[in-house]
Amino acid sequence: MARIAFILLCHKDPKGVIAQAKRLTATGDYVSIHFDGRANPKDFDAIRAALADNPSVVFAQRRWKCGWGEWSLVGATLEAVRSAVAAFPLATHFYMLSGDCMPIKSAEYARAFLDTEDCDYIESFDFFESDWIKTGFKEERLIYRHWFNERTRKWLFYASYDLQKRLGLTRSIPADIQVMIGSQWWCLRRQTVEKVLEFCAARSDVMRFFATTWIPDETFFQTIVPHVVPRKQIRSRTLTYLVFTDYGMPVTFYNDQYDLLMGQDYLFARKISPEAIRLRERLGALWAATGVHFPISNEATGLFRFLTGQGRVGRRFGQRFWEAEGSLGRNNTLLLVVSKKWHVAKRLTAAIRAETTIPAVDFLFNELEAHLPDLGGVETTLEKRDRHRRALIRLLFENFESNQLVICLDPSALHLIQDLMADKADTRLLLIDSDFDDDYLRGHIGRVGLAGAQTAPEVIERLLPTVRADLEHEAERLRDMDFPGFHAIAPWRSPEENAVHLARFLDLLPEAALKLAKIPHLFTD
Repeated sequence: MARIAFILLCHKDPKGVIAQAKRLTATGDYVSIHFDGRANPKDFDAIRAALADNPSVVFAQRRWKCGWGEWSLVGATLEAVRSAVAAFPLATHFYMLSGDCMPIKSAEYARAFLDTEDCDYIESFDFFESDWIKTGFKEERLIYRHWFNERTRKWLFYASYDLQKRLGLTRSIPADIQVMIGSQWWCLRRQTVEKVLEFCAARSDVMRFFATTWIPDETFFQTIVPHVVPRKQIRSRTLTYLVFTDYGMPVTFYNDQYDLLMGQDYLFARKISPEAIRLRERLGALWAATGVHFPISNEATGLFRFLTGQGRVGRRFGQRFWEAEGSLGRNNTLLLVVSKKWHVAKRLTAAIRAETTIPAVDFLFNELEAHLPDLGGVETTLEKRDRHRRALIRLLFENFESNQLVICLDPSALHLIQDLMADKADTRLLLIDSDFDDDYLRGHIGRVGLAGAQTAPEVIERLLPTVRADLEHEAERLRDMDFPGFHAIAPWRSPEENAVHLARFLDLLPEAALKLAKIPHLFTD
C-alpha cells in the first residue's frame, strides 16, 4: 500500500503548518518540512517545538533563503527530499506541497489512486516546442546566467542580462539533456526520487547549469525525471489542482467551493485562502475520512474560464489590427444571424439558401462545416478563417459574386459583432431569441465542459441559474447596443410577426419572408 512522504515547502503561518503536518501524519504518512530561511525565526521555533515528538515529521537539514524564480526553491526542495528519503524508508511516494495546499480527497482515496498505477506524476513538456510559457523570456531563461532575483533586485537582474546579451555571452545546454517544463507540484515514486538524487550527485555540470537558470523550479525536476525514468512510466500531469488567471496568478479558493473542489480529478488543491476557515476545517476532516465516494466532474476549470474568460461586460480584449482595418465594401450588405441555438440558425440559413438567391453560410468561425465554397485553402481550418476575419468575408462576397451575404455568429462574439456592425458596409443583425429550458441548459453545460458524465446532479442544478442568466444576458447586451438595423425573431411570436422582421432584414417580399417564418420546427430543440 502506498505511503506518502509529503515535501512541505512553507514560509509563513506556523499554526497552519503545524496543523497540516499533524493532519497528514495522523493517517500514517510522513512530512518533511522546509521552512524558508528568510522567515521569522520565532515561527520556525514554534513549528519545531510543536512537532518535536512526532516521529513522522522531519526537517530539512539546511534552510535556504528562498526567492521567487531562484535556484533556492529547487535547493530547498532537494534538502527536504534528502531528509525524507533518509528518515522514512517505508515511504513509497514523495509528494510536493506548499503551505497553501489542502487535500480535496481522503487519504484512503489517495493511496488507492497511487496504488492503481506504477508511475510518476509530473508535468513534463518540451521547453522549446510547447506553449507552456505564454509571455516573456523563453530561451533567455537558459542560455544566459541569472544571478539576481528579478523581483527584489530588478535593476541588477536586467543589467546583467543586457550586458551578457550585448557581449554575446550565451552558453550551451548540456548536450545530453532535453529541457522540459511544467508545474513544480509533482508526486514521484521512491525509486524515481533516489535516481534523481543519484543524478544530482553525479552530474555537477547539470547542477551548475540549472543553478543560474531563471525559474528553475519549473524546469529542473521536469527535465531530470524523464532523463532517469522511461517516459512510459511518467504521466505528464500534476495531482495538485490549481487554476491560473489570465494575469498569471493562481486562483484562490474560498468557503463556498468545497463541493467544487471535491469533484476535481486531483488529490490536493492550491491556493486555499487563509480566511477560508470553514473550508480548511472541512478539507482537513476529509483527509481522515473513510468510505467517501468522490464523483469526478472536473467542471471547476471550465466554469472559471466560462465566468472570466469573456472579460465580462466591457470586454478587455481589443480588436486585432486585421479586424479593425479595411472595409467590407460600401455597396455590400452583410447580414448577421445571431443565435445561441446554432441548430435554429442553421435551419434558417438552409431555408434562405433554398428559397432565395441570397448566399448564406453557417458558423464559419466556429464550425469546420459551414457551407463554404472552395476559397483556395483559407477555408480548410478554423485557425486560418479566424486569422483574417474581414478578409475572409470580403473573399466570400467576391466568390459568391453577390453584394449580399448571410453569416451566423454566436452572441458571445460581441467584439466581432460590434466591429462588423460599425463597418461602412450595410450591416444588419437578426437576433434569434430562444427559450432556455433546464434540459437545454444541462446539454449546454455538458457541451462547453462545465460538467462531465460523472458530475453529481446537485452540482448541475446549482449551475443552471448561473448559466441561464449568462445566456440571457448575452441577448440583452446586444439589445442594449441599440444597433441600427437590429431585428429579432422569437418562438413566442406568430409567424406573421416574425415575417415582418425577416422581410426587413433580408429585403424580401412579405410572401417570401412568411414562407421562411413558417419553416417547420424552426425553433424546436
